[in-house]
Amino acid sequence: MASATSEHAEEAGQPGDAGGEPAVPAEERGATRIEDRVIAKIASQAAREALLGAPGTDAAHAAVVVRGDTARVRVGVHLGFPSDLGAQCCAVSRAVTERVRALVGLEVPEVAVEVERLHATERPNAPRGRVR
Repeated sequence: MASATSEHAEEAGQPGDAGGEPAVPAEERGATRIEDRVIAKIASQAAREALLGAPGTDAAHAAVVVRGDTARVRVGVHLGFPSDLGAQCCAVSRAVTERVRALVGLEVPEVAVEVERLHATERPNAPRGRVR
């Protein structure tokens, strides 16, 4: 019975047998296309993760345009203030670049990080009430 199964698989050209070829050659199988909106979700999640623990950060969204094997990414974030805005933006840019490259295989030459809103964060030793 086992030999009959492998004979039929060989005739059909199905993978899985000892010497069989795939039914369709690799160059004729097509390509996988990942939608821009999926890449944007990956980028926004990477941005949120890069900002974890930073005070006042609660949102990030992204827009992506893909041309060939390159992705242009624009990320909008809400950050706490006062804080090191430059360091947070660099962390977002680095995280987005690395995550998109790792998961999708696209190069990201630049990430435009837009600070859309600053949230006032409480400082632990700040005086409370009105200052006159």
